Amino acid sequence: MSPRTATTTAAVHPLLADRWSPRSFDAAHTLGDEELVSLLEAARWAPSAYNAQPWRFLVGRRGDTTFLRILDALIPFNQAWAHASSLLVAAVAQENVEDGVPQPGPSYDTGLATAQLVLQAHALGLHAHQMSGFDADALRASLGVPEGFRPLSVVAVGALAPAELLPPKLRERETAVRERRHRRGDVLRPQLGHPAVPEPLTLLQGIKECT
Repeated sequence: MSPRTATTTAAVHPLLADRWSPRSFDAAHTLGDEELVSLLEAARWAPSAYNAQPWRFLVGRRGDTTFLRILDALIPFNQAWAHASSLLVAAVAQENVEDGVPQPGPSYDTGLATAQLVLQAHALGLHAHQMSGFDADALRASLGVPEGFRPLSVVAVGALAPAELLPPKLRERETAVRERRHRRGDVLRPQLGHPAVPEPLTLLQGIKECT
């Protein structure tokens, strides 16, 4: 257990409880080929509707052209820390199949694949930080993303560095207490706007009432 381990109200796998999204990365760390393949293999085995696998990943290691182009597409706030990561991965969803028919839930499926990549990074002793703060049009232009493909997120991956290396405002975020909304706000019955299921013992009852 690390100081950043989530304080959960029910037991969850340590891989989930220990995962968090740092901004302080070791600028001297490099990602090996075996680690990179492991990350992408974890993403490859994500579930998807009809096994369509609509995700595509644009991968750049620190210092190469792809990394720099992805970095340039980030908003300045994210550029200020993501430049030190070992890897930048842009997740792109194929919205249509080859005949132009819309894919069933490409964004959802690409999110699942990205989540598996992030968890695999943690399993390897690395850290990952997902970002929505980037210019999708700039990313399309610089990396040749074709029509029918939608950039969804950028993930920074690397080795953790001390929070003290960050500027004061970022350092404050890095060390802030980890919090989540109580799950009562996540489980609603029988529809949105109705009272949430209050406690674990009534959770199953609430689910049964929804079925």
